Amino acid sequence: MTFHVLSSGPSDGPLALCLHGFPDSAHSFRHLAPHLAERGYRVAVPFMRGYCPSTVSRSNNYQLITLAGDALALHERLGGDERALIVGHDWGASAAYVATSAEPLRWSRAVTIAVPPLMLLAEALSSYDQLRLSWYMFYFQQRSAEESITKDDFAFLRRLWLDWSPRYNPDDDLDNVRASLSNREHLCAALGYYRAMFDGAPLIDPSLSSLATRAFATPSVPTLYLQGDSDGCIAPSDPARVIEMLSAHSKCETISGAGHFLHLEQPEAVHRVIDAFLDA
Repeated sequence: MTFHVLSSGPSDGPLALCLHGFPDSAHSFRHLAPHLAERGYRVAVPFMRGYCPSTVSRSNNYQLITLAGDALALHERLGGDERALIVGHDWGASAAYVATSAEPLRWSRAVTIAVPPLMLLAEALSSYDQLRLSWYMFYFQQRSAEESITKDDFAFLRRLWLDWSPRYNPDDDLDNVRASLSNREHLCAALGYYRAMFDGAPLIDPSLSSLATRAFATPSVPTLYLQGDSDGCIAPSDPARVIEMLSAHSKCETISGAGHFLHLEQPEAVHRVIDAFLDA
């Protein structure tokens, strides 16, 4: 893999690795990245595996363990140390949970956005209400999904954003998404994240087998989980249940009036909560 990374902040600051989700791009952190840089972090925001201008996987490997392995490899290649912060939204949040569970000594803090701890998400996906919201995961298993998504200049993705964040105009963000997914090869890669959930294939990369054994260990990195109360993608979780599944000194905060892309919808409110968590 070759990753394209947007960077900012002082060269000698602790690493802040920010991981985006679907259907999104590294520009998702255009508000948070400069804020973290002002706090003294050396911010690195990669276009995730398969999202242009990063390359697609030559082994077609988009399993969650591999996404977490990318985060750990980027931590190492970017000179991260034990002071590092990892921030993840959507798929980036899922990767952050696994990366911090597998290699907790690499990270001082984690901030996850819009996807709750994975065991809690698994519980939610057994409920009718969450399954109704998650219909797209199952539709993406169809090979016709690519045609539906690209039709009428990616109107499908615009509708997803409007469903997931009803009070937000996503047009500027969708320009960035189109640039990352306009090539069919890259769009198939983004859908590969969902297809890997259901294909039942064994771990493709044997070098990650040891990581896989630790991926769902009891977390020990203090984590801030942020959710919007109007999220149309992942129903808000009970904060008490979230805290049960995270390490000591973790927090769960709900942003009022925000949907799935809360860090874009209400950046100032999100920044205040993150600041309080990092300063504690």
